[in-house]
Amino acid sequence: MTIRPPARDAGQRKRDALERLRDDEDAWVSTASRDGTPCLVPLSFVWHGERLVMATRKNNPTARNLAANGACRVALGPTRDVVLLESTAEVLASDALPEDTGAAFAAKLGWDPRGRDAWVFLSFRPHRILAWREVNELPERELMRDGVWRVQAASFGSARGRCARNRPLRDDRGHGESSTAPASAHDRVSRRRRP
Repeated sequence: MTIRPPARDAGQRKRDALERLRDDEDAWVSTASRDGTPCLVPLSFVWHGERLVMATRKNNPTARNLAANGACRVALGPTRDVVLLESTAEVLASDALPEDTGAAFAAKLGWDPRGRDAWVFLSFRPHRILAWREVNELPERELMRDGVWRVQAASFGSARGRCARNRPLRDDRGHGESSTAPASAHDRVSRRRRP
């Protein structure tokens, strides 16, 4: 018999989701082409100003799909600690990202595609966020609806003693959808897994 932990309250789920958005480096991005062909890729991200920001080569399927139709889903975490974002994304030229957002991206991921013509930034504005760990959290999994948080968490701290979600971010390597990108998700897997 499997013993499942008790369900977290909504405030704790929001704090945990914000911690994952702040600290995780990679997410799964799901898009579809005009003809409905699905595309699922891992991309590195920074959470900045209530948006997820990622970069990829402008000719990759994810960028083309989002340019045609910005609807997408983004998933973080393992299957027993899911944060799922339903989002609208916009594709920005590599020189069109606001300076503070570009600096946060470069600081967290350790590389900077700004000004590189072959690259674009993807800016995701979530309109719905769901978070759950086990079946006992499914009924109350919706944390955001229509772009508005349904839950007001008292703080954005964590059990590991982290403070504000906009704290300075550590350096690390990022990646895109290309094998020529600076580093791949596989290079970081062993370094970044949560207990």
